[in-house]
Amino acid sequence: MSEITVPVYLLSGFLESGKTSFLDFTLQQDYFQIEGKTLLILCEEGIEEYDEAMLEENNIVMERIESEEALTTQRLTAMDILHRPERVVIEYNGMWLVSRFEQMTLPEGWGIEQEITCVDASTYQIYMANMKSIFMDMVRNTDMVVFNRCKKDDPLPSYRRAIKVANQRAEVIFEDAEGELDDIFQDELPFDIEADVIEILPEDYGIWFVDSMENPERYVGKTIHYQARVLKPRGMGSRFFVPGRTAMTCCADDTTFLGYVCKADDAPGLPEGSWVEITAEIAFEYRMEYQEEGLVLYAKEVKRCAPLEEEMVYFN
Repeated sequence: MSEITVPVYLLSGFLESGKTSFLDFTLQQDYFQIEGKTLLILCEEGIEEYDEAMLEENNIVMERIESEEALTTQRLTAMDILHRPERVVIEYNGMWLVSRFEQMTLPEGWGIEQEITCVDASTYQIYMANMKSIFMDMVRNTDMVVFNRCKKDDPLPSYRRAIKVANQRAEVIFEDAEGELDDIFQDELPFDIEADVIEILPEDYGIWFVDSMENPERYVGKTIHYQARVLKPRGMGSRFFVPGRTAMTCCADDTTFLGYVCKADDAPGLPEGSWVEITAEIAFEYRMEYQEEGLVLYAKEVKRCAPLEEEMVYFN
């Protein structure tokens, strides 16, 4: 991969999701200032508009792309030659697949530095019900998801879980009209984290997995009990397997397996795809499969069991 000399910041989100307001604020902040020119590419006409005086003051030139067909390597190369930008910021059209841009050949030196997705919390559930595949395409590789126009009674923890199952590394931020909301995840977990053995019911598996991924320190040294399907990736070793569940991110053809590495004496006799009831102690250590430190299970007991009636984990 060639070195990125012109970083590209890609902002996605449906119409009226707050993209223009987000960029208008960010472009004027001291931490976002550069000496050279910024090329701002608009792919969508929103209600908010950029102030020309602000653009000139911050050395920003603006170009518009009116249709998805017009977004080509040749068009971007022409802009690069004309403006010689030091940085590119793109306000992407909410109805265009982000994956299409991610797969494009960009002008020499250009490269995606950061992807951010804006979401209007008041319309999030409507879009998830009707345009889930497009939304999941937005967040699959994004670095940050900003939910704006949030209210305290919105089910924000479930919103975060839905993002995390699609993209575990995405940072999720919630804002109301006055800024970031704090302490929204202090709601009680649906299982007793202080119990001698933490019992995870099938319907709570997704909640536990996201919480353990976000807050591993809560679980280190604890013992957990749940039902899961056996996954045995190659190269892991005969005494290791991954007990987990399949989560739907978009549709039945777009799923991901959620689970942690587990060491068990019984592992060699567990068929791939079988179901088990597992009791295990949780540690936090480096594993090659993670390429970093993460939660690792040490089985105390593994028993074969019948498959769950509903295997899939849903994040509504």
